[in-house]
Amino acid sequence: MLVKTYGSAVHGIRAITVTVEVNVSTGIRYFLVGLPDSAVKESQHRIQSALHSNGLKWPGKQIVINMAPADVRKEGSLYDLTIAIGILAASEQLPSGNLGRYMIMGELSLDGGLQPIKGALPIALQAREAGFEGIILPKKNALEAAVVEGLKVYGAENLREVVAFVSTGNTLQETRVDVQSLFMSKMNRYSFDFADVRGQETVKRALEIAASGGHNVLMIGSPGAGKTMLAKRLPTILPPLSLDEAIETTKIHSVAGKIGDATSLMTRRPFRSPHHTISDVALVGGGTYPQPGEISLAHNGVLFLDELPEFKRQVLEVLRQPLEDREITISRAKFTVKYPASFMLVASMNPCPCGYYNHPTKACVCTTGMIQKYLSKISGPLLDRIDMHIEVIPVEFDKLAGTRPAETSGMIRERVIHARGIQAQRYASYPGVHSNAQISRKMIEKFCRIDEQGQQLLKNAMEKRGLSARAYDRILKVARTIADLEESENIQNNHLAEAIQYRSLDREGWGG
Repeated sequence: MLVKTYGSAVHGIRAITVTVEVNVSTGIRYFLVGLPDSAVKESQHRIQSALHSNGLKWPGKQIVINMAPADVRKEGSLYDLTIAIGILAASEQLPSGNLGRYMIMGELSLDGGLQPIKGALPIALQAREAGFEGIILPKKNALEAAVVEGLKVYGAENLREVVAFVSTGNTLQETRVDVQSLFMSKMNRYSFDFADVRGQETVKRALEIAASGGHNVLMIGSPGAGKTMLAKRLPTILPPLSLDEAIETTKIHSVAGKIGDATSLMTRRPFRSPHHTISDVALVGGGTYPQPGEISLAHNGVLFLDELPEFKRQVLEVLRQPLEDREITISRAKFTVKYPASFMLVASMNPCPCGYYNHPTKACVCTTGMIQKYLSKISGPLLDRIDMHIEVIPVEFDKLAGTRPAETSGMIRERVIHARGIQAQRYASYPGVHSNAQISRKMIEKFCRIDEQGQQLLKNAMEKRGLSARAYDRILKVARTIADLEESENIQNNHLAEAIQYRSLDREGWGG
């Protein structure tokens, strides 16, 4: 008897429907075709054991299974349940009439228990798009899949529950999530706040500008000056995720298997802080079967690289293309995968090997050559792609021990949201552009005009500091953001001067 069940294959952060055709006929052999990988081929042993453990029979006949489309590679153990239900229906141990209404996915344990799968959210989105009434998957993935409206989601603990549901249709409870209330209740919960930061008013101002325009930031200062503390608080002043952004971010983390059992939707902007020993593949994504890397996991959020010069140069250089294009393309011989990578890069570093160059009280023991060698670990092209360079000075004792209340993250965030609203209105007719950091060269010419006095100011800065054409564009973008914070339609000279000040740590100004 020929029976069809339905699953899904995840490609990048999208999924496509997979039809599992099971034919049980006269014979004794077992065939599994349709470009399965090793984990899919091994499903026979898991399914046999699961059936036996639950009092079900493995057909003593020839079983032919085709996974269509046959030219798409099927990876992982998430097809166990799809195949098992197909075998039971084809051997007439289960009714097959309702199988076309549901997409079925899950990994089987030897005792028939269901293990969680990766990519539950994109699979559920594909199930709805393909017109399925519902989806059956492991209970630990049910909350994640239930985010998709218009699709019935059934979470099961084991094979026995799925068999009973297919037979009777009334043993599994539908999982429901009120997406809007969940989203609103958790979007502003943060453990950190800018009110905890004493002093550092200049750096706070710079981070407010960076958050308002989505600009990349490099903080340079001696150990203990507060660079990491400030970076960890940056997500608290970024605008809240929109529902579409939250779903897109959750899809990436779902594909990477980073969603917790009790989590259905990511409501806060990601903050990723990889160690400096990370490889280039782990940072940008890849592998034999490409998975998203840290830059994609930081999509719509912040990627924090602490102690930037300690990262391998090869690792840092692979950041250059994603910083410009805001997506990463991973190519293999037979396929290409694209992952979104629109993130804010926030980096920190010491000014020299000992860490005390330009320190107000402690003497630096490094020679000029040592300082230059240390700083040269960061290439000019990468430095050009960082919009703002901020010097972080250690806080004086009086400010550190003071009790004067500082601005909270909520207060700063209101100004950031207002500035982002101005930008959203300005770029409404430009798809994919939401902030000043994302605008193209033609858009800079249109929206970042400056007068003759401003042109002269910028010319002098470029000639004195040896800035590149890319740095010229970055200065104009930052100046546009400063003008937006002040609700100014045009870029004034004071906006331009402040933006130039944030390029003070360009290569020509370091160590001298």
